[in-house]
Amino acid sequence: MSDAWLSDTRSSYDTDASGYAEKVRGLLVERPYLRASLTLFAELVHAAGGGPVADVGCGPGYVTGYLHDVGVDAFGIDISPEMVAIARRDYPASRFEVGTMTDLELADDSVAGLIAFWSVIHVPDHAMRGVFEQFRRVLRPQGPLLVGFHVGDETRRTSEGYSGRAINVDTHYRQPSQVMGWLREAGFTMEAELVTRPDEEVPGALIFARCDA
Repeated sequence: MSDAWLSDTRSSYDTDASGYAEKVRGLLVERPYLRASLTLFAELVHAAGGGPVADVGCGPGYVTGYLHDVGVDAFGIDISPEMVAIARRDYPASRFEVGTMTDLELADDSVAGLIAFWSVIHVPDHAMRGVFEQFRRVLRPQGPLLVGFHVGDETRRTSEGYSGRAINVDTHYRQPSQVMGWLREAGFTMEAELVTRPDEEVPGALIFARCDA
């Protein structure tokens, strides 16, 4: 935790774990495009031969749980011990571990797929390439990657969590072209881009990429 942003992210999500978990409960039922993107990701994993899939920044585990339900051998990693505790409680059939995307404790070429579902939004620009290089390192050649994030051109500081308790975390809103540029530099090939809710104040973006051989 040598970087302040990592410590702030961990402590903020530890503080607000229960509030955040309640906020995203039922999200995949309410957002069919998000659900469809996860289903497509699962199909890509199966088509590539299957194997373990890392949900990096898994939070309370709802994405890991969904992937498990559609037949993916998914496990979750999150920086917040409190989030991991909730995920283990709510999705006991899946494995969850505390860890950071800046230094994944996974062997090279050890996962068949990787997903970062709105978990890179707290990573500052200077650390993004290193995070994507970690993703590239642990993914098998031709393994699929799915990254979701907020679309925009600003950074917002949040000082109050969904539970009403004080937190301190920055959220970075980015254009898809910027994120795809970092991914290409890290050794990924882009396969698809989807922008959801484009008429709302904060659209979402989903990028499908593949690990180069």
